[in-house]
Amino acid sequence: MAETLPPLLLVGCGKMGGAMLAGWREQGLASAVVVEPYVSEALRALAGQGVTVVPDAASIPVGFSPGVIVFAIKPQEAPAALPAYAALAAGALSISIMAGRSVASMQAALGEGSALIRAMPNTPAAIRQGFTVGFTGPGVTEAQRALADRLLAAIGEVAWVAEEDLINPVTAVSGGGPAYVFLLTELLEQAAIGEGLPPDLARRMARVTVSGSGALLAASSEDAAALRRAVTSPKGTTERALAVLMAEEAWPDAIRRAMAAATARSRELAG
Repeated sequence: MAETLPPLLLVGCGKMGGAMLAGWREQGLASAVVVEPYVSEALRALAGQGVTVVPDAASIPVGFSPGVIVFAIKPQEAPAALPAYAALAAGALSISIMAGRSVASMQAALGEGSALIRAMPNTPAAIRQGFTVGFTGPGVTEAQRALADRLLAAIGEVAWVAEEDLINPVTAVSGGGPAYVFLLTELLEQAAIGEGLPPDLARRMARVTVSGSGALLAASSEDAAALRRAVTSPKGTTERALAVLMAEEAWPDAIRRAMAAATARSRELAG
């Protein structure tokens, strides 16, 4: 049986926070307080099952002492919200999944000695197939990092970077990555309809093609380029399509510019 997780305070329980909470409960989370003013039916159903839901920091039960605080609120809310948790953060590990918010800016709000880890998960966490990259701030112990690794592994794969600035391109690539895949699916569906296929067939075909290709990629030891070449018959239809998509001014340039724009925005959010 998995070791019980320490008491946890989750600040913000939207889609990502909710996915993480579900994963932690599967891993042995016995006690948690969730700060969330807009309570979903799913979250309301957890009340009385080891989860206490409160609308704000002032409503946290007196005497509650979390071992871990997870900040899953919008980065724009951080300056106003974080100081209310400074006293609790003094004796806990804090994990932030807020895009752009630096360790230094969060320590300024929570206390210079607070132990902080930045992490960037993505939405496949909802089905425990997420990818999270973390950065360990100064003063975090090996035991605290191991605990953070366990918490993040409850929603998928985990990797770590040694330089905090690398969290910004991580945010651009894997944090936003699911949206790019969903956009590809949308565009395939629209193009199929444009070529005369019935809408229901176009949607089904686009969704299964993308999800099936992802499953094949996950199951294969070959890299993506090798799998692409395996689908591309010389002088065939796929080769003709890829000549359009892989032209320097097409996907290669668009992806570079998109990742640069998202990375720059992540840095802007640091304030």
